[in-house]
Amino acid sequence: MAQSIDLGEAMPPSGALPSSVIEDVESRSWHGYVHIPFCRVRCGYCDFNTYTAAELGTGDGAVSQTAFADRLIAEISFSQGVIEKAGLPKRELGSVFFGGGTPTQLPAGDLVRIFEALSDTFGIAPGAEITTEANPDNVDEEYLQELRAGGFTRVSFGMQSAVPEVLATLERTHKPENVPTAVSAAKSAALAVSVDLIYGAPGETLEQWRESLRAAIELDPDHISAYSLIVEEGTKLARQISRGQLPEPDEDLQADKYELADAMLTDAGFAWYEVSNWAKSADRRSRHNLSYWQSQDWWGYGPGAHSHIGGTRWWNVKHPAAYVQRLAEGVSPAHSREVLDRAVRAQERILLEIRTDSGLDIELVKAVNPDANRVIAAAIADGLIEPAAALHGRIRLTLKGRLLADALVRDLLG
Repeated sequence: MAQSIDLGEAMPPSGALPSSVIEDVESRSWHGYVHIPFCRVRCGYCDFNTYTAAELGTGDGAVSQTAFADRLIAEISFSQGVIEKAGLPKRELGSVFFGGGTPTQLPAGDLVRIFEALSDTFGIAPGAEITTEANPDNVDEEYLQELRAGGFTRVSFGMQSAVPEVLATLERTHKPENVPTAVSAAKSAALAVSVDLIYGAPGETLEQWRESLRAAIELDPDHISAYSLIVEEGTKLARQISRGQLPEPDEDLQADKYELADAMLTDAGFAWYEVSNWAKSADRRSRHNLSYWQSQDWWGYGPGAHSHIGGTRWWNVKHPAAYVQRLAEGVSPAHSREVLDRAVRAQERILLEIRTDSGLDIELVKAVNPDANRVIAAAIADGLIEPAAALHGRIRLTLKGRLLADALVRDLLG
């Protein structure tokens, strides 16, 4: 939730939210996202809102990593005032997720201080999930123990691949042999463990992908995410492909890799619960990410972070220098916002909820598309939707449906 787009209306300097955010608030849970925008190097495929130390500069206007935690804590304080003025009730946070960038570029103590500020401001619900993403190269057992002592419950390692050649294509700098060491350290610190994989790097073979899956499974994590590489416009990878230096990802091979992932992960005892996510058990699912797919409420802290409360979403200015300056002036760091009407909110629910194993209420589709019955019948005939679930009023994707989810959503929306 860290990218920014130049759409919508300007955010008021006060950050004031429309009165509509309070409607049905008791039905929605409350979550926090913290964007740490720093990376040691920029990976060629990445279009996230991240910056290396060189990009942030020196002298006047530079953004200091050492002072960043204090700047972010200032936004937490700012958010408390906005929420109170909107008349929203005080709610404890059900999850907090530190993403980036590389959150572990900051000292563990800084991450703990930010979390403590959130806890002091809003409270933390019993059993809340508190996660940070981590680079396997820049954490050790001492670092992870400090996080655990500070209230963190989970760590997500950016493994991406176990094959050095694939990591080199992606310009990932971590050493594959450091991943098992980092995972072992996290387990010793009593942290739940997730690993992220990416499939479809230019030149990656099916056998290389099998090797990465095998290596991830052998780590015995609680959770595995496997994302298809998307070549984002404006990235170094996109330029390399356009110049013919690297081949474009093959869509048929991508589908084969997804099917292989699902088969191997299922055989290893993982169950899918969202198109790109598998967990060892229901209590090891990413509750924070589920809050996004279920359209709950969250505040995104940090440069470029996105927020959503009651059908109003907004996004912060992208550059850390602009973000820091706005907070220093006592105004909202948000760039723009959108207030979604009921029709758009229903469409977004379809787009998000269909990706999960619990599926989607058929009545929601019927409310959006008068031709819903025909579209659903055709999807069942094509093997995209489970017939038994449809008989009970739910749209639940088959394996084939997961592969074609985007096209199916377009049909359902009409």
